[in-house]
Amino acid sequence: MKFGLASAAALGGLFLATSMLTPAAAQGSGAVKIGILNDQSGVYADYGGKTSIEAAKMAIEDFGGEVLGQKIELVSADHQNKPDLASTIARKWYDTEGVDMITDLTASSVALAVQEVAKEKKKIDIVVGAATSGISGASCTPYGFHWAFDTHALAVGTGGAMVKAGGDSWYFMTVDYAFGQALEKDTSDVVKAAGGKVLGAVRTPLNSSDYSSFLLQAQSSKAKVIGLANAGGDTINSIKQASEFGITAGGQKLAALLLTLSEVHGLGLKAAQGTVLTESFYWDLNDKTRAFAERLYKRTGRMPNMIQAGTYSATLQYLKAVKAAGTKDADAVVKKLKELPVDDAFTTGGKVLANGRMVSDLYLFEVKKPEESKRDWDYYKLIAKVPGDTAYPTAKDSGCPLTK
Repeated sequence: MKFGLASAAALGGLFLATSMLTPAAAQGSGAVKIGILNDQSGVYADYGGKTSIEAAKMAIEDFGGEVLGQKIELVSADHQNKPDLASTIARKWYDTEGVDMITDLTASSVALAVQEVAKEKKKIDIVVGAATSGISGASCTPYGFHWAFDTHALAVGTGGAMVKAGGDSWYFMTVDYAFGQALEKDTSDVVKAAGGKVLGAVRTPLNSSDYSSFLLQAQSSKAKVIGLANAGGDTINSIKQASEFGITAGGQKLAALLLTLSEVHGLGLKAAQGTVLTESFYWDLNDKTRAFAERLYKRTGRMPNMIQAGTYSATLQYLKAVKAAGTKDADAVVKKLKELPVDDAFTTGGKVLANGRMVSDLYLFEVKKPEESKRDWDYYKLIAKVPGDTAYPTAKDSGCPLTK
């Protein structure tokens, strides 16, 4: 089995791609080719990054390395969180490099842009690392899928739990692009529906290093809960600086609306302890998750979060659908993706709705205190399971025009 790696960079608006594949292989002749397009060097590098690439390789290996008598190849690129660069890479992959499916797609602005390219080219994209519920809602496409989580599910999980626990007044610190805005809106809707109030919000730039003025605004709001509608390094910096300002010591709670195991690891338990969060995967849930995670840990030195495990699942499920369809023709594979159950190391009993949303259970966790952790990466206490049918709207209620 051969894995090709493609890298991309933007300079003066020009796109340059290099690949370790031979020219013949780059055309995808006689191969089923999958592309991992994500952030490998920026604010979300630990969130998906190279561990997602390794997870996809593992899925290909577990499938057997070939399907329908064709070898399976993998390419990857760093989109640098730039939608225009991501669109250029996706277009090149689909048009000239024979890529059949693109996945991971960290950052909602990137995912939405690539999903439009996939729609135009009648090729499949499976979003894992981006969160906006619009991917399978108002912006759904016939060839687009959304795996692992979205802003609606996170809002139901974390937002709903915090209100029930008495956190009935909220102030949001929201990263200023599609993902943050969607997460704030979805969580606000859940908070209000549960009887809580939203006292205000402040917009923050992506990849900011100084949150002092934003945190002071949130602190002065007197809200019981400060909702962090951000992710990756932005969430890490927000939590660290909130601790320095004594915000949690003063009685306000931090709700990290998209926090994963990778960011908790970066923060350390001393800073992250007590934080409540929602993920759709945790390595220590059961024997199956532990076995999968330990295998990936041996390859990367890291336990996977829900994005990395979700990328494994999306890759594996795509290959199962190709096999079931008996062809890699996109329309035939789309049909099978919406028919086949999702049973793998990521989830059991998952299902794909007509709008492309993969529905699986999520879990509400609390980050352990340092003295409660028995080993490295032993970070979560399970509080509750959030059934998938509760976390996600039906296809009919999602706002997806394809279901009307």
